[in-house]
Amino acid sequence: MTGLEILMTQASERTQMAQRFRGFLPVVVDLETGGFNAAGDAMLEIAAVTLTMDDDGNMVPDATYAFHVAPFEGANIEQSALDFTGIDLDNPVRKQVAVAENQALGEIFSPVRKAIKAHGCTRAVLVGHNAAFDQGFLNAAVERCGIKRNPFHPFSCFDTASLAGLVYGQTVLARACRAAGIEFDNASAHSARYDTERTAELFCAMVNRFKDLGGWDLAMKEQGMNDEVPVSLDAPAP
Repeated sequence: MTGLEILMTQASERTQMAQRFRGFLPVVVDLETGGFNAAGDAMLEIAAVTLTMDDDGNMVPDATYAFHVAPFEGANIEQSALDFTGIDLDNPVRKQVAVAENQALGEIFSPVRKAIKAHGCTRAVLVGHNAAFDQGFLNAAVERCGIKRNPFHPFSCFDTASLAGLVYGQTVLARACRAAGIEFDNASAHSARYDTERTAELFCAMVNRFKDLGGWDLAMKEQGMNDEVPVSLDAPAP
């Protein structure tokens, strides 16, 4: 049996999602914050979209989880950040529905863990537009809340700004979405729920386009070819 045949046999025992991302489950995340300092600025909104695959192997958004977040005690909030996002901290509806950081994270992490298990994956990987920003704030909140079971990889992430720059020549979320044929309402932007859902659509569009162009079949073939002749760092290849 060739390396490719072995790889395909092993892959058939896992879900398509686990095959596609080496056991990782992509989960799209967006946060709205009180500034750029993850250690001291408030998390004000968080949203996550889990992804799944249809019977044809196309990636599609699955479920959305979104929360208004009450600033942690002592958090800094820049007025310029509120002006940019349009978040009104004094809005009575927001005050009524906003939850503490640990509750918001718990309500998101629980279904993410279930999705990881359902897809036969080992861990979630954050997908975001300028993902390092969201990952930094997420990690800071996890540490602040003393959460021990973070389902997300602590430093690996998929950045749709970089991917969209490669695929569409656009790095701004609104422009990248339009290039991908996804409607984007500027008036709704900078809401964590809205931005996360559009980012999820954009990520799926790019993954599916790569598949349709034959890229995934080629990647599987190349992985199989590499597996046929193991290369060790301790000994010369045969």
